[in-house]
Amino acid sequence: MDDYRLRHELRRGIESLCRRRGDLLTETERTRITEEIIDDTLGLGPLEPLLRDPTISDILINGPNTIFVERRGQLEQASISFHDADHLVQIVQRIAGKVGRRLDESSPMVDARMSDGSRVNAVIGPLALDGALVSIRRFGDRRLQASDLIGHRALTGEMWDFLSTCVATGLNVIVSGGTGSGKSTLMNALCSAIPANQRIVTIEDAAELNIHLPHVARMETRCANVEGKGEITARDLVRNALRMRPDRIIIGECRGSEAFDMLQAMTTGHDGSLTTLHSNGPRSALRRLEMLVGMAGMELPAWFIRELVGSAVQIIVQCVRLPNGQRKVTSISEVTGVVGETVSLHDIFEYKRQDTDPTTGKTGYFRTTGIRPVCLDRLATHGARIDPSFFEERILRVDRCDTIPRLAAAPGRSTL
Repeated sequence: MDDYRLRHELRRGIESLCRRRGDLLTETERTRITEEIIDDTLGLGPLEPLLRDPTISDILINGPNTIFVERRGQLEQASISFHDADHLVQIVQRIAGKVGRRLDESSPMVDARMSDGSRVNAVIGPLALDGALVSIRRFGDRRLQASDLIGHRALTGEMWDFLSTCVATGLNVIVSGGTGSGKSTLMNALCSAIPANQRIVTIEDAAELNIHLPHVARMETRCANVEGKGEITARDLVRNALRMRPDRIIIGECRGSEAFDMLQAMTTGHDGSLTTLHSNGPRSALRRLEMLVGMAGMELPAWFIRELVGSAVQIIVQCVRLPNGQRKVTSISEVTGVVGETVSLHDIFEYKRQDTDPTTGKTGYFRTTGIRPVCLDRLATHGARIDPSFFEERILRVDRCDTIPRLAAAPGRSTL
């Protein structure tokens, strides 16, 4: 039987049993019991109502009785619970089993992607002391586009238009930020600016990107099996991607020695590549890149690593999740090479934080810094001629989505 038929037959059986003692249950109680049994038998038990709720972006479980969810950037405690610790472990093992992973005392951690695209990480005993720890990162059915990001005031139309022009004309971009700051969402939106005639290879630990372009080759890393064999790392996939004739390589998140191969690819004909990075700021992102390159297992001198980073990366976009749950692009910075022993970096756009206005809810404002980007000459060679006065120091208006500037969809077209 398929899942639909199973649920139908199980519902008929439960309702038949409930009708035998209809004097003990109200209609509401019968409906609740029926749904709970179906969810626990064929689904993921108490998690099912949360997974059906489109407003929830994260589900965080700290034992059978402590479940939190994130809605619109704010954490709140959910009103569900599991019967006991064993019930929670049983549900988590069901999740792991559906994706072909094993979860028990000999293999107490799992990191996988669920059938709906959600990313799940689970840790059970003996590592988890107070019951299983589970984190589920959910993704909406519809990926956020430029209009959504501007409508949510994550950045302004001018900032988006500059970024999309940079992507369209082949500058290498790193999207930096903390966990849950919107890095992957922004990078996914930026991919819409890539010309449709280019071949893109994506590499991810858990598939999150949803790029609507005609020529996309997607790859996903693989964890080792229970015998400790069969692991395929991001570095393995980057090396393989170079043999697949890509125009651009997009790495979902750069977190290890693959940074060295990625930077080499950026400097050897794969212009316009993108990746995300965990860091607290653009300068921290550069230092983290240098550290990751050092993990490649080769004794590279510090000056060589800095030269590699300075020549490979052109734009760093910093994303931040504010205390009120809002996601903001707090800076767009340009890397202009190496000066002495330092990678040169300057901000083009920035978000200036202020105390929250109780009447409007505003937490700050976007502005240009007054620095003219060095990359303007390079953009001009691709036909994107931008008036330097655009970057004069000023406060930027946060337009609603119906006043978005035209997007840079391909090289050869200026939008500013």
